[in-house]
Amino acid sequence: MTGHHAGTRSNAGGGDGTGSTATADSVEDALDALRAGEPVLVHDAADREGETDLIYHADAVTPEAVARLRNDAGGLVCVALGHDLAEAFDLPFYTDEVDHPASGDHELGYDERSSFSLTVNHRDTYTGITDNDRSLTIRALGAAAGAPAETDFAAEFRVPGHVHLLKAAPDLVAQREGHTELGVALAEAADLSPAVVVCEMLDDETGEALTPVDARAYADRHDFRYLEGSDVLERLG
Repeated sequence: MTGHHAGTRSNAGGGDGTGSTATADSVEDALDALRAGEPVLVHDAADREGETDLIYHADAVTPEAVARLRNDAGGLVCVALGHDLAEAFDLPFYTDEVDHPASGDHELGYDERSSFSLTVNHRDTYTGITDNDRSLTIRALGAAAGAPAETDFAAEFRVPGHVHLLKAAPDLVAQREGHTELGVALAEAADLSPAVVVCEMLDDETGEALTPVDARAYADRHDFRYLEGSDVLERLG
């Protein structure tokens, strides 16, 4: 057990375990943080996945940021792309592309469909999994998102790879309230390209998702912005 995902247990927030009685940092502060290349934490909802994701804009993901994502968050490092951007790169939903019986009959407890698309490595990476390699791939995705008309996606990236791509719903949070849409909506509101890294925060002690109370405590310790999904929906929905 490492313990560093959860850190010190916190009693901050309400008795419902969401931390919702503590005043959340404003969405405007979170937008400023993303513009500055800093991560923000977003908890979707207790009645959805019930997870807090550590979110960076793709342009800001250095090797040190990848290390934070795998050490302090611990979930799956994914890059969420806006729907129109994913369409411009001809990126499908994974389940629409795979012809295998296991890809059908999904019954997700938290949503109607998964947002997973392909997995990629930048062609200049070696194995693709190191902090340096994943940072290179992610920052290249951020650059591509800023100039899609100038990007030959297949010439720059190869499939399969070690960075999971997510494809947002066309109408973002008006259509789906997952971290994919919440993160892309925040990027667009910050006047950034629609490409963000999302990674679930996990708890080494329980083996479950980090509670909102502990996620908020982590944010406080590191001076990061923490938002509830409802904050984002109220401001941007």
